[in-house]
Formats: sequence, structure tokens, C-alpha cells
Amino acid sequence: MENRPLIGILVSSRNSRKRILKLYQRYHNLDLQLYAFTPADIRWKKQRIIGLSLKKGIGKQRSFPFPHVVYNRCFNKKSITIQRLEETIGSNKCFNNVNFFNKWDLYNLLIQSTIKPYVPDTFLYNEGNVTDLLEKYKLVFIKPAYGFRGKSVYRIERTDTDEVHISLHSLAPRYIFRKNESFQGKLDALLGLKKQKYMVQQGIRMSQLDDQYFDIRVLVQKGILGEWTVSIISCRVAYHQYFNTSMCENIYDVAEILPRIFSQEKTNEIIQTLNEVSVKAAQEAETHMGSLGELSVDFVIDEHKKLWIIELNGKPQKNIYKDLKNVTHKEQIYRKPLEYAYYLSQSCLAYDSASVQPVSATSDLSTASLKIPSPSE
Repeated sequence: MENRPLIGILVSSRNSRKRILKLYQRYHNLDLQLYAFTPADIRWKKQRIIGLSLKKGIGKQRSFPFPHVVYNRCFNKKSITIQRLEETIGSNKCFNNVNFFNKWDLYNLLIQSTIKPYVPDTFLYNEGNVTDLLEKYKLVFIKPAYGFRGKSVYRIERTDTDEVHISLHSLAPRYIFRKNESFQGKLDALLGLKKQKYMVQQGIRMSQLDDQYFDIRVLVQKGILGEWTVSIISCRVAYHQYFNTSMCENIYDVAEILPRIFSQEKTNEIIQTLNEVSVKAAQEAETHMGSLGELSVDFVIDEHKKLWIIELNGKPQKNIYKDLKNVTHKEQIYRKPLEYAYYLSQSCLAYDSASVQPVSATSDLSTASLKIPSPSE
């Protein structure tokens, strides 16, 4: 093997190694060597990793030295494996150290920054405060601090007749409580408070496209210069009568949607703000999370044309972009992480290429390590 930077992609399961390698290897033209591995593939005592590489689309498993840089694609709250890897290959040589974000921690970080005006008021859920917040905002959302894809996000609304409606995913209420009827017990039962922490967020009454709710997802990534830049801005349009945009009916380039709602001047202003605020949000998140290489920032626009940050995601869903017409966008989202890995690798010492050794497919691969469950890519 030639003396080139060795980049490792850390994934959750062996079944996903080849698929993920194909995605990332397809779109880059950098002079590097790439392999994928799981936490269970690391041989800490031997300082080797049983990884999978691709050549002409064919996967080959072999024993690799530790890579110069690790791109973390495991979706997990814990960072034990990443910490041990950095102790071995050097600090700041693993990125996306934490990609399962604690949204409560991020909220407290963002409200101390210059982008505070874009962040809705948010509170920790505790018994008794939802009634007061509904009195103030009329609409709130309750979401888990560790949440993804809109799971367990409840919409709570106090109507003009003082009814309280509790909805999940769709606008149609699952539970209706009449005036002066207590809903706190039902909320506690729904949330199962012993399992995880929940937050209550000020409800934003969103702009709509043809009577459908939509959000704006900004994918922010680092590239070959090691700096945060926006790769793609898209709109996710929810199904009719649904508020959960994670369950979207369609996804569009933002340039297709905003001119249908706003003037061209307002559209240009919104897009400029999306770029500036998203990069700033990524910079702020990195100060708290450690080394990051990509994240997405989700916005909505309220009825008064104001932008609000709904949340940040540490492991953006990239398969949602497959139906977009612009091929360049697809190339960027997979190319940039490897460009950033290459950038980080330039400060590393050359490695001994002769140490790469083939291993048998029947080799013992059962060394205990941290198992990381993950949703699909």
C-alpha cells in the first residue's frame, strides 16, 4: 500500500461497513486510503483494527494499523471508544466525537451566544409548569433532550375555548381536556419521566406551503480548509395535517420553496441569514461538544416571517437528499467529511504501510468492546 493518509470511518455494525464505504468512496478523489470499522473491531492490546476496505467495489477485510483520522458515524451518547482512540492517535484526530446531542445543553449554550434571538424559550419539563407556559404561549412542544427524527415530540395547545389538545405527529388531537380539567397526569404517563429528560419549548406558529407545514434544514460541514461552510439548504414539507416535518412528504431545495411564499428580496435575506446563523450555531456547538465535522440546523419561519432554530442534529440524515435534482449537493455531503479528514491528516506522521496484513474471514473477531446501537444511516 502506498504512503497515503489512512482514514477510518467508525460505524455501528459490521453489516453497514460496506454500504457506508461505497457512499463515501464514490464521491471523493483524494489521495487517501479508507476503511470502515466498528468498536468491536478494535484490538487495543495489539494496536490493530480489523477493518473493511473496498477495491473496485469488492470488500476486503484485513488488519490495519490505527488510522491517522477517524470519522465517527456511530450515533451514541457515550464517547468511550472515541476517547480511547484519541489517546492512541492524538487529540483532535477524531471528529464528530459526540453526535447524539443533548438538546437541553445546546439550548443553554446557544442562549449565551449572539444567535439567542433565533432560539425559542425552552424549559425543563417538571410537574406544574406546562399549565403556566400554556397560559403564556398558548402553544408549546414537549420533546426529549435526547431525541431524533421527531420521536416522542408532543404538541400541546390551549384553544380559544380553554380546551387543551395533546397531539403526536399530526394536528388531530389524541387527547382533549375540557376547561379546568387536569391534563398533567396524562402528560406524565405519556412521557414516562423516569426514562429520560424532557423539555418544554415555546410553540412557534409556522408558515405554511399550500396548507402544509415545512421546516428548513441547513447541513453545515467542514471541508478541505477545515472551516465550517453550508453544503445544502433544503425544505422538508410535512404530510397534510401533520406538524412533524421529520415525517416529510417531500423535500425540496430551499430556492424552490421560499419564492413561492416570499418576495425575492425577502427570500435572499432569509437565505443569507440561514447561512450566517447556521455556521455560528455549528461553531458554538463545537465549543461544547468537542471536535465536530458536520451537523444540521433545523429552522422554521413563523407567521411574521421570523426565523427560529428548532434544534441541532449531530448525525444528519443524508438519505433524505437522494430525491433532490441537484447532483452536486449529493456529492458534497459525502465528499466534505473525507476532505476534512484529509485536512486533519496532514499534521500526522507517515505510517508504516507494510504493517497492513490480510486476515482470514474466519478469524476470531469477537473481542469485547463497546456495542453501539444506531438507527440506519
